[in-house]
Amino acid sequence: MPLSDQQVFVRYLRFVAANTPRDTPEISAVMAALDKVADDLEAEGWFSVPATSLQPAARGIAGLAGFLQQQILPEAVADKNAEAERQVRWVIDTAMALVSDLTMYAELGEADPEHRFTLRE
Repeated sequence: MPLSDQQVFVRYLRFVAANTPRDTPEISAVMAALDKVADDLEAEGWFSVPATSLQPAARGIAGLAGFLQQQILPEAVADKNAEAERQVRWVIDTAMALVSDLTMYAELGEADPEHRFTLRE
């Protein structure tokens, strides 16, 4: 059975978080934020981010988009795998939209612990 776009997004988040060495406290915070986003999406279909984790979450999700754009998308295109290319492009676009949402929300300075972020269709 094919995976939904959300399931693919969660798997990429988990892959990046699991395969990035947590050599510094900053990198550990970013990977922990990615783990939380993946957990929330899997359990609830949305995620919330504590005010102290907005920037690490945005950095991690931006890193995911960069990784996919540089490493995975060229392979999908070269393999002429239209479905993989569509999914990877969707994850990249969704990740960048989330980065924008997280960054804008962080700049407001009044983080609501119950604010829900969702993946765009």
